Amino acid sequence: MNHWLMKSEPDTFSIDDLKRKGKEAWDGVRNYQARNYMRDGMRKGDKVFFYHSNCAEPGIVGVAEVVTEAYPDPTQFDPKSHYFDAASSRDNPRWILVEVKFVKKLKRTLSLKELQADPALVEMPLVRKGNRLSVMPVAAAEWRHILTLE
Repeated sequence: MNHWLMKSEPDTFSIDDLKRKGKEAWDGVRNYQARNYMRDGMRKGDKVFFYHSNCAEPGIVGVAEVVTEAYPDPTQFDPKSHYFDAASSRDNPRWILVEVKFVKKLKRTLSLKELQADPALVEMPLVRKGNRLSVMPVAAAEWRHILTLE
């Protein structure tokens, strides 16, 4: 089993939205490296830290689980979608998604500042300067450590 961190802006889709819906397709990823992580690395059963970004207190707010293998993101084919990609074809889709289900909301937000200050997380991609990916791997030791911070 692998571990991941997936970012979402809480004004767009929050941990509370996932809790209310139970399960959701993680669509709209339009970065090749993030797509490759989803396509090549994510598997059904993998655990995910749900991260609120671009907000007053960015940080890890919950846990989700990947419940499907990767498949083509239908928004890339919809001309009315913000995520439409005219260069993508159904024969050779450029963008994929996975579906995730709600597991739990953390008791508190584990803020980015707190994570950056933690010596045990110095190698975590999230805390490295300039890393803005919306999907990234989390090492098993980092995963276990972060769960102790809650």
